[in-house]
Amino acid sequence: MTTEDKLLRCTGFDWDDANVPKIWERHQASPMECEEVFFNLPLAAGHDEKHSHEERRCYVLSQSDGERRLFVVVTIREGLLRVISARDMNRKEREVYKTA
Repeated sequence: MTTEDKLLRCTGFDWDDANVPKIWERHQASPMECEEVFFNLPLAAGHDEKHSHEERRCYVLSQSDGERRLFVVVTIREGLLRVISARDMNRKEREVYKTA
C-alpha cells in the first residue's frame, strides 16, 4: 500500500493543542489550510525516514484551497491524521510537486 493510500484511508484529523499555535507562529498555517491539502490534487506523499524514530511520519506536498503550496508532516494515529508541522514548500519541493 502506498503512502497516499494510507493517508486517504484516514477518517479525520487529531490536532495536538500545542502544535496549532506553534505552526501558526512559525509559518502562519492554520489548521483549516493544513487539512485542505489532503482534499486537493495533485497530492504527493512519502515516508519521512529522517524523522521517523519514535513513530512513522509522512510528508505531503499539496495546496490549500487558496492555492498556497504547503509541505505538511503527519503521523497516523488510530486512523486519524495528526499534523506535526506545516510550512510553505521550498524550491526543491515545488519542483517535485510540479511533476506529481
